[in-house]
Amino acid sequence: MRRFAVPAIGVVIALVLPRVLYPVLALNILAWGLFAMSVDLLLGFGGLLSFGHAAYWGVAGYVAGLVARDAGAAYPIAALAGALASAALAVPLGYLSLRRKGIYFAMVTLAFAQMLYYIANEARGITGGENGLQGIPRVFPGLSLGPSMSFYYAALPLILIGYLAAYRIVRSPFGHVLVAIRDNEARAQALGYDTLRYKLIAFVLSAGLAGLAGSVYALGQRFASLELLHWSTSGEVVLMTVLGGVGTLWGGVLGAAVFVMLRDFLSTSDLLRDAPGVVTGAVFIVIVLGLRRGLWPTMESFASRLRRLRA
Repeated sequence: MRRFAVPAIGVVIALVLPRVLYPVLALNILAWGLFAMSVDLLLGFGGLLSFGHAAYWGVAGYVAGLVARDAGAAYPIAALAGALASAALAVPLGYLSLRRKGIYFAMVTLAFAQMLYYIANEARGITGGENGLQGIPRVFPGLSLGPSMSFYYAALPLILIGYLAAYRIVRSPFGHVLVAIRDNEARAQALGYDTLRYKLIAFVLSAGLAGLAGSVYALGQRFASLELLHWSTSGEVVLMTVLGGVGTLWGGVLGAAVFVMLRDFLSTSDLLRDAPGVVTGAVFIVIVLGLRRGLWPTMESFASRLRRLRA
């Protein structure tokens, strides 16, 4: 029952969230949460730190925007097109990146992401360059998706499917093999597993989930900009993952919620508007030093203590 309680509570929170927060912020939290979950799939369960995951988030946003605007496709088709484009892009980039390990793997992924950032900036006829891809439509036959609230509930099934896919991946035999490779790759190879193939599949799946999140984010904003591909976006999503708790999967969603709401609060605060980086950095330092395992493991530990006290 406890295993199904967390997803059920999460669905209820997702349904109520735009009633508590404004819909755009609620959609941003869910999209960034899926993005952080995709990074945790790679980092927490595969032991692979990617500093270039903004490449798949951004490419999917551009592809979804182009498919929706130029082809007139409905928003689910546009979002899935962006996710498939990211997964396809991850095959060659992942194959080349996984030839290196540790910090070298992280630097190669960052280099590929910066290459795509430069290409998007130069291909102004397609991406709009520094002006971005503007006026992305959100259409679906028989539905009016103009207001943010209506699009939130229309996009919610796609986000929940992404969450469910990530959950099934880590709970499957594939996910257990991935954890074994993370813990001891040499032993996994000795048992007969093709570790490079497993890591490449995990890389592609992670990129596909990041692409789905980026597609929904761009469609929700009705705008795709170079910021989606910037290296700082990769750093932010890694920070969200670490903040929520590496290797917890759901911690990425919690870390994304804290990060996005804090950023929104600082952007609207008259007193702290000029120093968002200082305040954000100070808050994260306090959380990381006080809650070293992350927010989600700390909450689980607190809940288990309460259960023991009741018993």
